[in-house]
Amino acid sequence: MTPLAPDSPFGFACHDRVACFNECCHDLNQFLTPYDIMRLKNGLGLTSSEFLEQYTFQHTGPETGLPIVALKPDIDSGMACPFVRTSGCSVYAHRPSSCRIYPVARAITRSRETGRLQEHFALLKEPHCLGHGEDQFQTVREWVNNQELTTYNDFNDMLMEIIALKNQKGPEPLDMKSQLAFHTALYDLDRFRVQIFEKGLLGDRETGSFGLYGELLEQAREDDIALLRIGHGWVKRLFQ
Repeated sequence: MTPLAPDSPFGFACHDRVACFNECCHDLNQFLTPYDIMRLKNGLGLTSSEFLEQYTFQHTGPETGLPIVALKPDIDSGMACPFVRTSGCSVYAHRPSSCRIYPVARAITRSRETGRLQEHFALLKEPHCLGHGEDQFQTVREWVNNQELTTYNDFNDMLMEIIALKNQKGPEPLDMKSQLAFHTALYDLDRFRVQIFEKGLLGDRETGSFGLYGELLEQAREDDIALLRIGHGWVKRLFQ
């Protein structure tokens, strides 16, 4: 791991002429963030419940006690990603953030003085990856832009805030009710929408939580990004 500044250049490229092409898509241990799931299920034309049922499994994180969703690997093909093909990734336009950012690693800290988030980057060089030998150079900032990571990072940072709040309470697993609330609001968006607009999850406009979200709530009737923002805010309040 070599630390990198946002404007530090590094050499890397991945394409079908690199000898190790697709190898990183095998022996899979692929966790998915809420925004990853939203992009994938929409790209595949599935509801969130259908996507979760067909392509994922869930377990409890031992360090956080929070529900974690991971891609279900194809056991018959060497624990491969279910979306990898000989020609590459079949969901490339909607691939998860961890696929997009590789071989760069990103971490965030919050400044005690300003309260603002600070980004930290490093280059991960693994022996099996031959992309580092390619004669293509870019800065970290360019890589983030080219891989369309900005929105992924924004939502992943929201998730990290929730994890930080949960860590303050300890690593014990959530009770069943809280697990279901976390899972539905962050992973099963289409079900969350039904619970808000058809089941009265947020109460009514006079006595419930509608006022906390303003115009965002009306957008969320059709817009998954708005809905996911509400989901993060709603789950965050559970831990405050």
